[in-house]
Amino acid sequence: MDYYLLDGTTVLVEEFARDRDHVTVGLRAAAWDRGSRRWVSCAAFSRALRGDPGLLARVTPVDRARAEAAHGGPLPPEAELRAAFLDFAAAARSAPLRLGQDAPPEGFQEQRFYRVLFAKDAAAPYRGDRRAGADVFSWELRRVAGGTAWALDLTALLADGDDTTVGTVLTDLTREARTHGLIPIATERFS
Repeated sequence: MDYYLLDGTTVLVEEFARDRDHVTVGLRAAAWDRGSRRWVSCAAFSRALRGDPGLLARVTPVDRARAEAAHGGPLPPEAELRAAFLDFAAAARSAPLRLGQDAPPEGFQEQRFYRVLFAKDAAAPYRGDRRAGADVFSWELRRVAGGTAWALDLTALLADGDDTTVGTVLTDLTREARTHGLIPIATERFS
């Protein structure tokens, strides 16, 4: 789950739904309503804030501990928070765009390319790589769309048919980008 503060005080909790290819299919969200002292489902608002510069300026990605401090005490367990996700903002779906049919490098069964899009201007470009078992990952965080968004481009070289590590690496990298102030929009697969 991802945690945010709106105007430094309102806690917003989100969770992306992903398909078996680790691509975003939608978003669920809830916010703490201080007046009614209950969680209010708000997936449409959560989706809309990503395209509204005024709202984006008021939203800060935080960890659970900081969300609890703003909330004034412990948050409910994640299972209880998920029960407040009553609506669902579906993401547009399309088949992976095939950007060439290059064979994977020797020693790998499959090569995949993913892009995680982010809103907000709060980061600096960076690159990295990591090995997870026999799989190899490399990535770059950079500006895209004429400087209006950020993208984390991930290349995954898979040694066998098991793509479990892809989901783990995408989650870890998205979490890391959030620590730099970026707000994830969607994860897409290009091949």
